[in-house]
Amino acid sequence: MNPAFTLAGAAVLALAWAGPLPGMVPHSFAAHMALHMAVVGVGVPLLAAGLAPALSQTRLMRSQLALPVAVSLFDLIVVWGWHAPVLHEAARAIPAVLALEQAMFALAAALVWLIALGAEAGRRHEAALAGALTLFFTSMHMTLLGALIGLASRPIYGHAHGPDPVRDQQIGGAIMLVIGGVIYLAGGLVLIARVLRQRGVA
Repeated sequence: MNPAFTLAGAAVLALAWAGPLPGMVPHSFAAHMALHMAVVGVGVPLLAAGLAPALSQTRLMRSQLALPVAVSLFDLIVVWGWHAPVLHEAARAIPAVLALEQAMFALAAALVWLIALGAEAGRRHEAALAGALTLFFTSMHMTLLGALIGLASRPIYGHAHGPDPVRDQQIGGAIMLVIGGVIYLAGGLVLIARVLRQRGVA
């Protein structure tokens, strides 16, 4: 376990929920997306980086393909499902539903990052490649969703407020593209680079 990463991740999550973002969610799609990305794009990856070494020897981390595929599909279903209009609008209107939504986002992201970063010493190459593919897939579907939201010419959700809901929605889509897509892509590239470097040394 790496205490520095663990504490940093916990601090980011605490600040995200103790700060102004949850109170802004009912009135701003961009605030909702900022909260989402603070959780899955910053806080959870830091927590996973801290916890992954302690989990690397567990049976859970020994699947080279089936588990990464299952986790990737679970994350896809959770992220896209909660962005369906009826669930998204419920999350923005009802605090308990928002908490459930963000908890499911955090769980899915934690599984993705723990699979990506946790590997036994004897199979780091294979696990790192599987983890990189998991992060690349997540980056792709987040980028696609962010683009669909950000490029829409009208509000996708009926729960729109403010003088310019389309602009608010575009900012939210851009936040998902920049934070979600880029961080997961960068994580995958780091894992690929690590494998190439280790094989070069070997």
